[in-house]
Amino acid sequence: MGVFVFLPLVLPLTALPIARLAEQHLHPRTATRLLTLVGTVLAVCSTLCLGLLMVVGTAQLPGNPLPDSWSDPEVRAAVPFDVVAGKAAIGALAAVAVSCTATCLRHGRVRRDARLALAGLPESPVAVLPDDKAYAYALPGTSGRTGKPGRIVVSTGMLDSLSTRERRALIAHERAHLTAHHHRYLLAAQLAARANPLLRPLRAAVDYCAERWADEEAAREVGDRRVTARAVGKAALVSRGTPGPALAGFAAPGPVPRRVAALLEPVEPSRHWPPTWTAAGLALWIAAVGTAASALSSANAAVALVLVLHAATPL
Repeated sequence: MGVFVFLPLVLPLTALPIARLAEQHLHPRTATRLLTLVGTVLAVCSTLCLGLLMVVGTAQLPGNPLPDSWSDPEVRAAVPFDVVAGKAAIGALAAVAVSCTATCLRHGRVRRDARLALAGLPESPVAVLPDDKAYAYALPGTSGRTGKPGRIVVSTGMLDSLSTRERRALIAHERAHLTAHHHRYLLAAQLAARANPLLRPLRAAVDYCAERWADEEAAREVGDRRVTARAVGKAALVSRGTPGPALAGFAAPGPVPRRVAALLEPVEPSRHWPPTWTAAGLALWIAAVGTAASALSSANAAVALVLVLHAATPL
């Protein structure tokens, strides 16, 4: 495997430049999809390499169920710094598993609690809760044969703070979250950041771009970017946020002034790839090369280890 097994652990650094530039130079829809894809691939590759290192480290522990031949010097020689890296990977992979599991459980709990809060209300697309506290968020639907559709949840406190046209912008924003399944992008970005801390800037960028995507959809439906910008600003001033990171909200915590400023400017064109000789284009090429190198490195390491273990396993 050589050093290839370590490369996917650090190659997420190549995606950091595009995390911020995508927010500024790409359409929010394109940026959200692109950053989520890059982060997911990089996270899977780094986790796979941790797993490969863990196999070698676990084989060195006494009493393990793996074949004794997997701890032979010939096998350990395939991993640089096998004594340290192999055993350190055990703890690192366990931490990744615990963190990702906790994130998924928290998402499920928040969505379940949000649905329980709507018990007894009419099954309408927009659920209005009689609450003086201002909040609004998109509650994703459930899958399966008895699945329920997604709903928009808004409090009377939020509605009272907005004008009629601003309310339209709010509803359109939350409807965009549901229609585009933004909760999936947010969850994927959060899991990627849990798998590799170097991907945290991408998670923040995905959170922001998803909100900007919904802002643009709201502005398009309302037909007035200034009204949408004013609604975002007013909602942020009075909002108490959403029940948790599992739910996308109109006034979600984050760089609200940047969202308002972006709505007061023309939206970036909806292109899949910026011009190559621009800062965003070069950053995107760097991220693409880093992602491809991570995938190839992890595949090379996996194939090499499988071949080594196969040769070391007695027939």
